[in-house]
Amino acid sequence: SHMTRVAGVMQAEGRLSSDDSEILTRYVTALTFTFRALGHKYMFAGRASRAGTLTFDKRESGFPIAAEVLEMANDAAQARKHLSGMPSQLALKEQMVARIVGDQEIPTKLQFTMSQRLYYEELAKGDLFWAKNDPEIMWTGDEEDRKKFRLHWAVYDSDLNMPTIYILDLEDSGRKPLPKDDRRWPEVQAHLMAQAMGSLKLITIARGFDQDFDDLHPKRLRRFHLGPMYSSAFTEQDGPLRSVLEQAKAPAGEDWALVWTVEDLQSDKVTKEKSGWFGTVDREVFALDMFAEHGVSDIGATSMDRAVIMPQRPYQALEDLDPPGFSRVRKFVVSPQGRVLSYL
Repeated sequence: SHMTRVAGVMQAEGRLSSDDSEILTRYVTALTFTFRALGHKYMFAGRASRAGTLTFDKRESGFPIAAEVLEMANDAAQARKHLSGMPSQLALKEQMVARIVGDQEIPTKLQFTMSQRLYYEELAKGDLFWAKNDPEIMWTGDEEDRKKFRLHWAVYDSDLNMPTIYILDLEDSGRKPLPKDDRRWPEVQAHLMAQAMGSLKLITIARGFDQDFDDLHPKRLRRFHLGPMYSSAFTEQDGPLRSVLEQAKAPAGEDWALVWTVEDLQSDKVTKEKSGWFGTVDREVFALDMFAEHGVSDIGATSMDRAVIMPQRPYQALEDLDPPGFSRVRKFVVSPQGRVLSYL
């Protein structure tokens, strides 16, 4: 929920456009619905015999593993069927009251059934963050004989166990606008989803796209990694943030820190490449950060920025400890009232 406010702060500072902020807010909201559904599904883990246990990546991402999101997609396909065979919320509540008053016992089994109904109801509503969220496209303007588009898509990365969002700005020199091209648009969607892996550098994704589509020209590609999530009570990652949270000794609800990373790859210039006997095509030359901390071979992008969102108490512990490597990390500090303050 805080990430939508952070996106608003970054938009006000000019670091995100209104379109960027809207795209990020949309995916973050969908992710909120996904986690809410998982909360209903596992509400009675350890209490009801039929309740499973949420499996999450406590050593790396701090988020549920990708298999949980994949299973949710399968459940969503059958949500209506499950709901049709379950009592309504009102009927379940009436049965609970009768069990409490008449039998004077806790209606755990009925409570579990209610949690599953709430889970399937959430899935039936839709608009969740799935394991794969196919590319969508919007027109952003015209330039000479080219149309400009912005594409966005997202995945729940199975290698990183983290939600990842992609935004691509491109120019289209084709005869038919990309969204209306029945041949190119499905190919573009399939290509981008196949390349949406955290193990691939942005330069690899962009160059592959540039080579495969002669009349589509990628000008800027960004990738947003939403995570890892840290908590001294629930996760077991190594590193300075763990020490910060342990020292903060924050109360429940404030024992967390969410890191997010933005990779940005921009086209620097265009060259001509021979195509066929007499033709030529434009090829993008992308700008790489020659002064990256770990060298060009590690970053594969024009720039990489990291930020961390945390409550006030962990932030104070971070300032007191002052661990190395955090001087260039943007800090967004959230108050219990939802106010967001930005520090560098």
